[in-house]
Amino acid sequence: MNTDPKTPLLSPPSSLTRESGGRTQKGVLIFILSIVFLMSFSALVISLHSHQPFLSNIEKPLTTRVNSKSKQVFQTFESSLLKTALPWSLPLHPRGVAEGVSAKSNPYLLQKGSYNWTNAMLSWQRTAFHFQPQRNWMNDPNGPLFYKGWYHLFYQYNPDSAVFANITWGHAVSRDLIHWLYLPIAMIRDSWYDINGVWSGSATLLPDGKIVMLYTGSTHQNVQVQNLAYPANLSDPLLIHWVKYADNPLLEPPPGIGPKDFRDPTTAWIGPDGKWRIAIGSKINQTGLSLVYKTQDFIHYELNDQYMHEVPGTGMWECVDFYPVSVNGSDGLDTSANGPDVKHVLKSSLDDTRGDHYAIGTYFIENDTWVPDNPDEDVGIGLKLDYGRFYASKTFYDQYKKRRVLWGWINESDSETADLKKGWASLQSVPRTVVFDTKTRAHLLQWPVEEIESLRLSSYEFEEVVVKPGSVVPLDIGPATQLDIFAEFEIEYLVSKEAEKKENVGCGNGAFDRSSLGPFGILAIADDQLSELTPIYFHLSSTTTSLTSSFCVDETRSSMAPDVSKLIFGSPVPVVSDERLSMRVLVDHSVIESFAQGGRTVISSRVYPTKAIYEAARLFLFNNATDINIKASLKIWQLNSAFIRPFPFDNKL
Repeated sequence: MNTDPKTPLLSPPSSLTRESGGRTQKGVLIFILSIVFLMSFSALVISLHSHQPFLSNIEKPLTTRVNSKSKQVFQTFESSLLKTALPWSLPLHPRGVAEGVSAKSNPYLLQKGSYNWTNAMLSWQRTAFHFQPQRNWMNDPNGPLFYKGWYHLFYQYNPDSAVFANITWGHAVSRDLIHWLYLPIAMIRDSWYDINGVWSGSATLLPDGKIVMLYTGSTHQNVQVQNLAYPANLSDPLLIHWVKYADNPLLEPPPGIGPKDFRDPTTAWIGPDGKWRIAIGSKINQTGLSLVYKTQDFIHYELNDQYMHEVPGTGMWECVDFYPVSVNGSDGLDTSANGPDVKHVLKSSLDDTRGDHYAIGTYFIENDTWVPDNPDEDVGIGLKLDYGRFYASKTFYDQYKKRRVLWGWINESDSETADLKKGWASLQSVPRTVVFDTKTRAHLLQWPVEEIESLRLSSYEFEEVVVKPGSVVPLDIGPATQLDIFAEFEIEYLVSKEAEKKENVGCGNGAFDRSSLGPFGILAIADDQLSELTPIYFHLSSTTTSLTSSFCVDETRSSMAPDVSKLIFGSPVPVVSDERLSMRVLVDHSVIESFAQGGRTVISSRVYPTKAIYEAARLFLFNNATDINIKASLKIWQLNSAFIRPFPFDNKL
């Protein structure tokens, strides 16, 4: 154990009392910077809204023959609202920062005033097939695994309120990753080494069938330490009861590492020497890094002399994930797999920027170091798993279906006042498979798990719909609140390629910023008057040497409410020679997950419309380019609701 006097872990206190009162007044600088950002962003939004109304040329709705797989009636998911008393005051700095983790709230939204949300509006926001607790706050996914026929998901959970505080481990199980059953809370903050939070961790399934759960605890002195827990009864497939190791904590910050800069142990992997390894996120000054520890029994550990990897300027690494991918196949790999046909993914959630960054590279088992294939796209300075509202992701190897499955936390982007009124906050992304991109050999491909297709109801097909410059085409599919959309786009140039303007646009200033080659795509969660809409689009850029594409989502007109963060997300997306421009979009009430080019680029977004809800939500095609026609082909399914409810202990499933 570390005896560095700068790390005040030392010994457990004589008595413990959970604190639920005021928080340390830190983060003033963050608050000031947030105000500056808000003023700049407000100016941008005002500028955007001063443009002409969006695409005044609206064509007649397109209809198509409906192919019904089932006679089931499409269900609009409605939730009962938990009546929660509002606090006397809300914090003016982000929750979580003082506690030593990433920001968990948007305090600047309080300055924009509170919209008069109705119960009908708030009830509509509740998702139908994304996992979320019955009520209250949730953030990071923890320790997912498949055990005795059940998928297990643990998650950061506040059982008392819809804001970040009192973090425990919620627990749910599923047979298919879609329909979920809530179980009792797995772990609470009841010991001196985790009294200020049972934070993120990972499960390791050992060859003998035992399960090891390592997690970060925040001590009575706000020091981050690593702890061990294990199931009380391995014969119980639901793994309801968990036991914390009697001699926790096992690890505390080593010399040179700050007391709040040591968290989130990974799933362990075993080396040829028979020793297990775990990685833990940290930083030194502004250099983000990953520490590696070895162990044979998960109780005694030795710290490697070298970091696994470090990247200057990236700040604190949290929720580190490390796993192998096959470069020649589509199957997932056990976390301990290695060999000539294997690359390793190193992913970190950056505390400073709240993005999940990854890179693909080579793992050297002899000294437990990792080197990126492309140093210019290293962890934190290159690729992201998701370019939208997505953080603290975690993968696990599903040995039942031989695949690697990814979850990520999708936070709210409305105000805490609204969250407290509706009684819940945050959700998990749809589980995604993760594979190596054999075409670019430089990316991961993420795709919704195949089980999502079990929710499909009626289908609609549209073939080669021509969308002219400045046009919007309504798609007659009925309510557009729960959808699975596949769309492909072909481009018809109206001027010669040689005459095209050379412009490098990216996402521009959103879907309302016209250029010769974009934007074009779909408008989701839109009302008939287009007063509220969320464009998901491509925007091409033409340079003297190439034609490139960006994939983007524009939230800026997704809601009339002022107390909502509305941003533009996007990234360049490689399109190889034999591919058409394509997207898949999952719409589930207030969350939209968009996948471009087979999942090469992914964007998660949150929308809180006031008009485009229930039967008023519509779907459109649009083309806001000036010099091209778009020919679109789509297949769209209405999606049923998943069941997510308490486990029926008194009945057999």
